[in-house]
Amino acid sequence: MTLPLSILDLAPIRRDGNAAQTFAESVALAQAAEAAGYRRIWYAEHHNMPGIASSATAVLIAHVANHTSTIRLGSGGIMLPNHSPLVIAEQFGTLETLFPGRIDLGLGRAPGSDMATFQALRRDPAAADAFPHDVLELQAFLSDESRIAGVHAYPGKGTGVPLYVLGSSLFGARLAAQLGLPYAFASHFAPEALQQAVALYRKEFRPSEQLAEPYVLAGVGVVAADSNADAQSGMERVRRERVRRFLLRGQAREFTDDEVDAIIDAGSADQVLRMLTYTAVGTPEAVREYLEGFAAHAEADELITVHALPEAEERLHSVELTAHAMGLAGVAR
Repeated sequence: MTLPLSILDLAPIRRDGNAAQTFAESVALAQAAEAAGYRRIWYAEHHNMPGIASSATAVLIAHVANHTSTIRLGSGGIMLPNHSPLVIAEQFGTLETLFPGRIDLGLGRAPGSDMATFQALRRDPAAADAFPHDVLELQAFLSDESRIAGVHAYPGKGTGVPLYVLGSSLFGARLAAQLGLPYAFASHFAPEALQQAVALYRKEFRPSEQLAEPYVLAGVGVVAADSNADAQSGMERVRRERVRRFLLRGQAREFTDDEVDAIIDAGSADQVLRMLTYTAVGTPEAVREYLEGFAAHAEADELITVHALPEAEERLHSVELTAHAMGLAGVAR
């Protein structure tokens, strides 16, 4: 059986580009992924980040859905502490009504931004503590029952949009297991607790109406190219861009390639670069070997691939090479 592959589209805005270009590139990537046989594409909620265009996640999903026909689309994830469960139920209930059978709702507990931005969202820092309760409230709004008497999500009620718990720690693993929901581990940027979290999730999983058996999705970076030299060159640019984005937080200026390289060479970016621990780099054959080994290592039922090459054309090529190498075929289910 072919290992299901999906994509996390980070919706990056190029340094010389703009959000409109990014949205066009996201549509092109989704169309290519659909044709190649990927199962789903997710977009993550981020705020106050000039290099990422997916802040209005539900709106972006609707835009891409209008330009595709079969591939599943969803959030990877909606940061639930930033929102009321009712509003998210209405948004994703609307999406499911417009694009039936194609919408996923991945949920995260982190704010997805700095504390100043969190305050600008008019949220209480303690909102994350209510995450388990809010997940249950949201789930009820999307079913035929509500946990708040007399309040229902329209649209949303009865749509049954599938929920996924996202996490990078044991907290999310335990919650997903207790609620009987699929668990997506963010190993593409938080590799440390992957095996421990997955083992806990599988051990403590309780069947639910949505899911009879545990289901694990694991994030993994991919830099696929026609030659090993091209792939290694691409990976160097991925590393440089990751460090540059970290450095730009709160900074009013750009960092040159030489400045970024000096920081990397000095070891000052080691913690940032550890985020890239799980990354397949190389020709299609090498990428296939890595992804198959990673899936076994992570005990994953599905891989969420992150193609983080700086140029849109390179990302598309990496997506297509990986699909071919992994034996994906036809239109996505």
